[in-house]
Amino acid sequence: MNIKKYICKDAYKLEEGSVLPELEIAYQTFGTLNEKKDNVIWVCHALTANADVFDWWKGLFGENDLFNPEEYFIVCANILGSHYGTTHPLSINPATNEPWYLTFPHFNIRDMVGVQQILADHLEISEISILIGGSLGGQQSMEWAIMEPERIKRLILLATNAVHSPWGIAFNESQRMAIRADQTFYSNTPEGGKNGLKAARSIALLSYRHYETYAISQQEVTQNKTDDFKASSYQNYQGDKLINRFDAYSYWYLTKAMDSHNIFRNREHQENPLTTIKAQTLVVGITTDLLFPPSEQRFLADHIPGAQFLEIKSFYGHDGFLVETEMLTKEIGAFINPQTNDAKVNQYIKLHD
Repeated sequence: MNIKKYICKDAYKLEEGSVLPELEIAYQTFGTLNEKKDNVIWVCHALTANADVFDWWKGLFGENDLFNPEEYFIVCANILGSHYGTTHPLSINPATNEPWYLTFPHFNIRDMVGVQQILADHLEISEISILIGGSLGGQQSMEWAIMEPERIKRLILLATNAVHSPWGIAFNESQRMAIRADQTFYSNTPEGGKNGLKAARSIALLSYRHYETYAISQQEVTQNKTDDFKASSYQNYQGDKLINRFDAYSYWYLTKAMDSHNIFRNREHQENPLTTIKAQTLVVGITTDLLFPPSEQRFLADHIPGAQFLEIKSFYGHDGFLVETEMLTKEIGAFINPQTNDAKVNQYIKLHD
């Protein structure tokens, strides 16, 4: 990955009042900023993703995809608290010259957005043509469009919500309970909490997929098994994949940040924050999403002025926003450029057949 780093030496005050003495922001860019500086696509990534959007959102972002570096200047920054280079719990605390671990200050979605605003200013990007994000990335995108309505021209929100639900918080707390049950989490070592994180990922995966997803993809070919089921192996496999690339401390803090998501917080005496969004907006829901059900996206579309709402069918549940790229190419293409979309979609389908 061609990771770039921006070191901001200024202290960064978090919403709850704690201060990070400096920020390191990891990010990637693809393509070239045009003379008018009006071809920026900014991607806010989800929970355990990274700045390489060409890797985790293939089919929507890529050389031959809808969002390609020939037309757009694409920016994706690793979020505050994440494992992939931006300041996070395993970063060094300058006051102690040791990693922060569980002394890292708590942060929220607005703090994540504030870090991205700092990067946008550093890159001299005053206008974002398209701001897009799904799940936790959608929560960030929404907050940014509220915080800086003039900067964001078009907004695409996928499988996300205005307030994180009790259902979503319960899933996250269950994952943190699994991490806490692993006593190595309190050892303050880079490998601390790995077994707990593996169990947490298994819990999370159940919310990302759907009953039918497992019923088909993990179906046994024999009726005679009493152990070693495909579904069991799959959960272990997915847990191992995560612990080989992520740490329990970042995961802990990021789920806490997601729980705190509430666009109405400390805005009680203002108008509905969604009504202040000026960006042309597309909101996408997924019929089988157990974690962010379509009712949450309908709420967004009902309150963001002029927003379009789209509900797509997917076998993959919540993860459909990452998987259903052919469908999203068609619908997002129609949203951003209806006149030329048909040709682009036909080209996409031909290249991906």
